[in-house]
Amino acid sequence: MTEIQRPGALYQQVAAAIREAILSGEFAPDSPLPSESQLIARYGVSRPTVRNAIAALRAEGLIDVRHGKGSFVRSDGQPALTIERRISRTSDGRFTMPNGDTWEEAEEPATYRTRTTKATGRLLQLAEEEALFGCDRLLIDPDTGTRAMHRTLIPFEVAEAVPLLGKEPSERPEEVYRLLTQDGHALWWSETVRARMPLPDERATLRLPDATPILHLARVAHGTDDRPLVIEELRVGADRAEIAYRITADKQAARRRQA
Repeated sequence: MTEIQRPGALYQQVAAAIREAILSGEFAPDSPLPSESQLIARYGVSRPTVRNAIAALRAEGLIDVRHGKGSFVRSDGQPALTIERRISRTSDGRFTMPNGDTWEEAEEPATYRTRTTKATGRLLQLAEEEALFGCDRLLIDPDTGTRAMHRTLIPFEVAEAVPLLGKEPSERPEEVYRLLTQDGHALWWSETVRARMPLPDERATLRLPDATPILHLARVAHGTDDRPLVIEELRVGADRAEIAYRITADKQAARRRQA
């Protein structure tokens, strides 16, 4: 039995002792944590104290509770999936994306009408409450089981200028980009990535462990005069995926030599 003799609430002392065992490798990554009864015997404390300690470690992200299986030490391995964020264009004008064939749609796309928020309005350079077409997809990588939430947002004014977009707002992004180029736009893209804690519906849909952030990617397609045309969002668990980019140098005009 390990003697608990530290300042602070008793459950915090137990949590600190378990944390040390995890960080030292005694409790290995991805291995089951000892049962409640074993932890009670090891530290000489009550069941509520052990449960509070486990809850604290779950909140820290050190422990993952798997329903029906118990508590496990969070894995420190490599992400299950690398998502490449490149866009290529074929000789016949089609767009392709490296992970385009990887994802399977878990259900039918959901199309709807919505309005810009402060965040989406800023990306599209529109005021709040401007009308948008939205399309949501739930994607699954069949090899790893990684789930992702995908969303496309198209302003009404863009869809009106490209009629097929208004008739088929559920088109996949590569088809949306093809239609925009057919309309005369020379496209380029900007993208931001941020980590944040998930909303309850995101946590449930993505089946995230406790205390797991998501990666929220927002890609904006720009057209004529650099005008933002479409937003493409992707949300995926930060414990499951990493994001990879190909970076090339921008061309700059040569500086004139001073006489």
